[in-house]
Amino acid sequence: MRLPDKIAIVTGAGQGLGEAIALRLAREGCNVVVADINFSAAQDTAEKIKKMKRDSFAIKTDVTKSEQVRKMVEETVKRFGRLDILVSNAGILKSYEITEFPEEDWRRIIDVNLIGYFLTAKEAAKVMKKQRSGVIIQINSKSGKKGSLWNSAYAASKFGGIGLTQSIALDLAPYGIRVNAICPGNLLDSPLWVNSLYEQYARKWGISKEEVRKKYESQVPLGRGCRYEDVTNVVVFLASEEASYMTGQAINVTGGQEMR
Repeated sequence: MRLPDKIAIVTGAGQGLGEAIALRLAREGCNVVVADINFSAAQDTAEKIKKMKRDSFAIKTDVTKSEQVRKMVEETVKRFGRLDILVSNAGILKSYEITEFPEEDWRRIIDVNLIGYFLTAKEAAKVMKKQRSGVIIQINSKSGKKGSLWNSAYAASKFGGIGLTQSIALDLAPYGIRVNAICPGNLLDSPLWVNSLYEQYARKWGISKEEVRKKYESQVPLGRGCRYEDVTNVVVFLASEEASYMTGQAINVTGGQEMR
């Protein structure tokens, strides 16, 4: 185990990539707080972690609500006495061409993906500054490095997330706190794609869902979509002392699709 007895919070950990991150951190020795707006899903993830002989609890958290984020961090410290790792993973995506993008959806994406990251990092940093240690990791996207067709709000939120990561890395460096972002490629087997995006893009392009997948795979030099373990490997590295000289970085995990 590379992170024995560390205390971690993972937001959006009720399913998909967030769940995979929470379970991987537990396998590496962490006790994990599972935060999600879907409380029953968070409970399911927490139960899986307990079966791995690590401590865990679920907490219902809307990352856009400062009082809920504050409670999430307070309950973590009450239970475990400290906070070593925050993974800000909660996020949403809705896809529209710019002239058709509903204003309320555009604002909601910014609210969850960018302001939610700000609020969680802010509350975690209060604890970590007192400890003079800690790691904050944002799950960003390749869309944080390059504009994305029909995804103006998502790309804007993720570009902003990299700027926020770099800025708070500077704020917190004097306290021994490291802040980095991970920019995955398309997680083609994730609930977001399987339950939503394949259908959206198939309808817009007039092709089958299978053809949509092949289209996206063909854009990747390594020839496949991003997998959960591709991302969780980097999460563990950044959370560990192996990355003790890295802060303010946005690490691509894209199979070569993005190289900047």
